[in-house]
Amino acid sequence: MPGMRRRSFLALSGLAAAAACGSAGSDGERPMSTEARRVAYGDDPAQYGERTDPDGTSRGVAVVVHGGFWKPEYGIEYARPLVPSLVAAGWTVWAIEYRRGTGEADTLGDVRAAIDARPDTGGPVVAIGHSAGGHLATWAAAGGGLTHVVSQAGVLDLRAAHELGLGGGAVERFLGHPPGPADDGVDPIRQVPLAVPVWCVHGRDDEIVPISQSRAYVGAARAAGATAELVEVDGDHFAVVDPGATAWARTLEIVDAIG
Repeated sequence: MPGMRRRSFLALSGLAAAAACGSAGSDGERPMSTEARRVAYGDDPAQYGERTDPDGTSRGVAVVVHGGFWKPEYGIEYARPLVPSLVAAGWTVWAIEYRRGTGEADTLGDVRAAIDARPDTGGPVVAIGHSAGGHLATWAAAGGGLTHVVSQAGVLDLRAAHELGLGGGAVERFLGHPPGPADDGVDPIRQVPLAVPVWCVHGRDDEIVPISQSRAYVGAARAAGATAELVEVDGDHFAVVDPGATAWARTLEIVDAIG
């Protein structure tokens, strides 16, 4: 998310507050019963999730994985604006934080541990990940614990992303080296077929993670016999995570059909 365009993603906290106010009491929606509860899944300060429950019986768990090209400067605050509408639709939301950057950061291990520590509602467990979060959500599906994945403008082909220089060399920083065959186990397009369905929601005007990433993934997944669907929407990289945009409404429609 170079420069965090779109006015720091629509001013984050203000957007989340507006979404919460707008969702409470709307037709067909349920208000949030509590504020988010922070739950640690490890000893590091970055190893935690934020759980928010709906009123009444939960439809299942929505695991929200934020993006930011795996960089330390982009955290869980980029997931929070999506929480109110998911909770209003009846989902228990588990928004996860994880360590990012170089050195001691084990991003993949943290995401795996966070998913393993998810709430248990007895319903489906849907991972919703944006950008690098789309990569992490789709990668994690190969390890179990998820029943569905919605990748929003996901980085799903690490070699192609590296060749395009996405995120100013973000893939090489994330892996610690240029991607190669030894990294196939962490590259979603080379993990197909997955045992769970994947929806790739992507803006046609995305200049940060081009829609070719989702098109290539869906093509490879289907060729391998997996269930995958490309959902092209109007808008840029952030439209898919803007609660006021029709692109986010499309994700809600997908999730609504699951639970």
